Amino acid sequence: MISLAQVNHQFQFLKDDILQAVTRVIDRGQFILGTEVSSFEEEVCHYLKSKHAVSVANGTDALILALRALDIGYGDEVITTPLTFFATAEAISSVGATPVFVDIDPYTYNLDPHKIEEKITNKTRAILPVHLYGQMCDVPFINEIAKAHRLFVIEDACQAFGAAWKGKKSGTIGDIGCFSFFPTKNLSTIGDGGLIVTQSEDIARRVKQLRHHGTKVKNYHDEIGYNSRLDEIHAAILRVCLPYIDEWTNKRVAHAHRYSVLEGTNNIRTPYVTSEESHCFHLYCIEHPHRDHIHTHLKTQEIASGVYYPLPLHLQKVYQHLGYTQGDFPVCEEKILRLLALPMHPYLSIEDQKRVIETLKSYDPI
Repeated sequence: MISLAQVNHQFQFLKDDILQAVTRVIDRGQFILGTEVSSFEEEVCHYLKSKHAVSVANGTDALILALRALDIGYGDEVITTPLTFFATAEAISSVGATPVFVDIDPYTYNLDPHKIEEKITNKTRAILPVHLYGQMCDVPFINEIAKAHRLFVIEDACQAFGAAWKGKKSGTIGDIGCFSFFPTKNLSTIGDGGLIVTQSEDIARRVKQLRHHGTKVKNYHDEIGYNSRLDEIHAAILRVCLPYIDEWTNKRVAHAHRYSVLEGTNNIRTPYVTSEESHCFHLYCIEHPHRDHIHTHLKTQEIASGVYYPLPLHLQKVYQHLGYTQGDFPVCEEKILRLLALPMHPYLSIEDQKRVIETLKSYDPI
């Protein structure tokens, strides 16, 4: 079977260095908020060219703490996309706010910035765009909308570590950027991990307080916070992986270029890329009118593929109370039936990729 994502390959590649890093943590005997965490935060700041970075337990917590740091909560609304992993909207709901969905751009599959303003009300506090599949949103344009309406912009960059927009890394253009280091992510650890980046010292200070039970001084608590800290072992592993992120991204981009020969073959549409550096290809998703048939066909040929995501957020059972119905977001509802992720990871061999391509070229459409 050709796997969709083989995270074990890059960890095997770095196994000796990772074991040395873990041993270093064990020998030091410092396991929570120690040297590895502070060093990783400094190093990731340098890479992203961000003034502040605060590591947390996972990507979902990064979104929740970002919202909390901006005092977004009950009675507030946050505009976001219906085509994303559930955690995006879940974080909004978790702080007591209401997700307000906006249809997607038919080419990038990201939140359509031209449809945002019509959803802004006096309850709107923030816009939360998602860099879906690793393709960056037009955050500068979204920033202009936000500035005109005095809103915050929180980038969900959980799928886009390493992507950039005109030289600025994902997560660093809005007020806050949120990342996930889940094992399948472009930059990952052997478990869960997350990160918040910001240019604001006040926001960074608040996130540090929230991630550690709402405390500035041990055993003195100013507010209800969370236990959301990146473990020293995960920080050490991420420090090993971070220097390779550009190399891994370049390999993903090279795979994407090879896949581009599929454009137009058997009604296949390949991803639209806004610029050379805007997409880091966390996922490589093609479009096809008979997506489920192709999904099944690939499986019979021992080639993995994936559907991201099978049901848009506005039609999820948990959000029925918001009153959305089928047809409210026609672009999203169309694309969600057509998108299929192909194998994509840095260590995908050219031979395996050729097999995927030839299998799709020889596929007999309905």
